[in-house]
Amino acid sequence: MNIGSQAIAVQHRLDYFIEYSIMAVVFFLPLSLNATSVFLASGTVFWVWKMIANRHMNFRRTPFDLLIVLLVVLSAASIWGAPDRDYSIYNYYHLMGRYILLYYLVINNIYSIDQVRRLIYTLLVSAFFVAVYGFYQYFYGVDISAFHWVDSKQFPDLKMRVFSTLYNPNLLAGFLVTIMAIAGGLGLSAYRIKVKLVFFGLIMVMGVCLVLTYSRGAWLSLLVVLVTFGVLYNRKLLWLLVLVPVVLMLGHDVFLERMLSIINPTDTSTTVRLALWRSTLTMIRDHPLLGIGWGSYLLVYPHYNFFVYNCGNKIVHAHNMYLHIAAEIGIPGFLVFLTLLLGHIRNAYRLAIGFADRWGAGLMLGILAALLGLAIGGFTDYVLFNIQMAMIFWLLNALVVVVYLDRAVIKNGNFCKKRFMG
Repeated sequence: MNIGSQAIAVQHRLDYFIEYSIMAVVFFLPLSLNATSVFLASGTVFWVWKMIANRHMNFRRTPFDLLIVLLVVLSAASIWGAPDRDYSIYNYYHLMGRYILLYYLVINNIYSIDQVRRLIYTLLVSAFFVAVYGFYQYFYGVDISAFHWVDSKQFPDLKMRVFSTLYNPNLLAGFLVTIMAIAGGLGLSAYRIKVKLVFFGLIMVMGVCLVLTYSRGAWLSLLVVLVTFGVLYNRKLLWLLVLVPVVLMLGHDVFLERMLSIINPTDTSTTVRLALWRSTLTMIRDHPLLGIGWGSYLLVYPHYNFFVYNCGNKIVHAHNMYLHIAAEIGIPGFLVFLTLLLGHIRNAYRLAIGFADRWGAGLMLGILAALLGLAIGGFTDYVLFNIQMAMIFWLLNALVVVVYLDRAVIKNGNFCKKRFMG
């Protein structure tokens, strides 16, 4: 074997190791953060090795590079105003580094729709295990009263909210809505009835587990997903906005109580959220440019605790994604993040109605619905505070970019939509 053939063989092996490292990252993302970190590191090592072997910087340009550089720089600049700079620096490189590394690792090493397909199916299999463990937890779990996740006086019958491997019911709920959106987009785009049944069966499993989280914000995010499908795929699906909640409320008294509590101004959770938002707005007013420092909300909130008295738990985030980000990294950094979010949503929308590959169009519809669900859910919670959920968010954004860079778009959007709806 000559030197050229050996180099090609080495590159193929490295491509193989990188792809399967990314697949392992995707599989373990909702299951084990430690395992995820190991495979993210291994994928990075193989990627660097590949660039050294090729004597070429394997780096694909994307429409969002400048915005990401700005986000990285402004987030780093926020550390200057942090009350504990060492703590803020540690959180910054540990988290921001992880998110950006995953984003570019995927973009620069996943090239084809077949590779994307393998990653998505890996994520769906992992999500199924998460849901199954949630069911196990529901039947054999622990009393949630020790975690203070619900007002026991207002909901005395609610003794179990499943959280599976995501540590918190709201985080699990956010994850399940994301997976249901992706499975829904793929199910709607599938040709074969058997394939549709597999995806919709997975949605049913996730949906039941979602109900058992009793996460009101996630239930509302799911309605956003249904609206997205109804508007872009088939308006008949909008009937589910009425049918599903009615069936659940008729069959489950606790579900009805939780839904009605959303509009109850005396609900403890609602009252605390309003208090947190007012305090966070004051933080933003006092630190509008650079914020209070990356990861510093936990440290700064006690100085702005004007409304939550006798709070036994530490306040780690504002229960509002937009206010939290603006408070920690400042208004300019928040605007950059918002532009990134809307930019990926816009590209997912364009691909959902204009991608020639039917499976790819279905995936983009699902990711669009998932991102919109996270965006709307962000008004009442901040699930991206969790490392695993934030990594899933950046993974989905990366997949949008991968498909966008290698798309085969038909210019006539109306024709594409009819073709997708088939």
